[in-house]
Amino acid sequence: MPEPISLSQGRLDAPSVDAYWQDGFAFPITVFSPDETAQFRAELEQIEETWRVADLPLPLNMYKRLNAHVVMPLVARIALDPRVLDVVEGILGPDLLLWSAELFIKEPRTTQVVGMHQDLTYWGMGETPDQMTAWIALSPATVASGCMDFVRGSHKNPILPHNDTFSDNNLLSRGQEVAVDVADEDKTHIELQPGQMSLHHGLTIHGSGPNMSDDRRIGLAIRYLNPNAQQKVADRDYAVLARGEDRMGNFILIEPPTELFSPPALALHARIREDQAKAMTQGAAQSTHLYGNEATGTG
Repeated sequence: MPEPISLSQGRLDAPSVDAYWQDGFAFPITVFSPDETAQFRAELEQIEETWRVADLPLPLNMYKRLNAHVVMPLVARIALDPRVLDVVEGILGPDLLLWSAELFIKEPRTTQVVGMHQDLTYWGMGETPDQMTAWIALSPATVASGCMDFVRGSHKNPILPHNDTFSDNNLLSRGQEVAVDVADEDKTHIELQPGQMSLHHGLTIHGSGPNMSDDRRIGLAIRYLNPNAQQKVADRDYAVLARGEDRMGNFILIEPPTELFSPPALALHARIREDQAKAMTQGAAQSTHLYGNEATGTG
């Protein structure tokens, strides 16, 4: 695994920021200790054990994979941690919105993959630079366990044509894949230890392979925005003010949850899901349930 990027008082230095904008990604960045990350994982797996057969409006996996920060305080707590925000601020500036958070989990010895794609294809925000995904490893992300692969410099492309494969083996909702061939030698393996994170631009071409290891591969993908970003397809969109101020008012500001799967949070989750559906399913080749496999991108 590569050496972690050095932080100065918890923040990216200027060369690291420049490298992010040149490459379209940066990794690995250590934000949590192994012990703290193990506690996050234990809390998550206790939630899974307790709520797997609970009487929720949707299957538990849907809430883990769709705006988990709206209904799961653990996810919001990680996404709003100052140690994470200090790093993100170096890319997006001091005013930060938390737009989305999803748990991407590949079980041991499974064949599911994430096709190579660009996230911004499905967010309804155009090709804005005012966004970024932080992907935090809660278990080892290695080539064997199906870590992400990034294509260096691919964020300098516009949104490229994508094909909807609707493959059951692809974790993305439409089995979406960028309609260009990506050679293996053009991929950078984004290997992370628990507590480390990667950052990537929404136009960076990326995907991941199957988990051939004996452990779960657990990652939390957190999407942050600068308030200058705009939803251009859906009529309404939502975000948590993570840091600073929102002087633009392009998103309906919501509060993070204080209780796991509370009725008000479940109702808000349903409203957001309905309002975002127009953007997430735009241009689908066939009728698709939003997050049919519970994923918009990244993983």
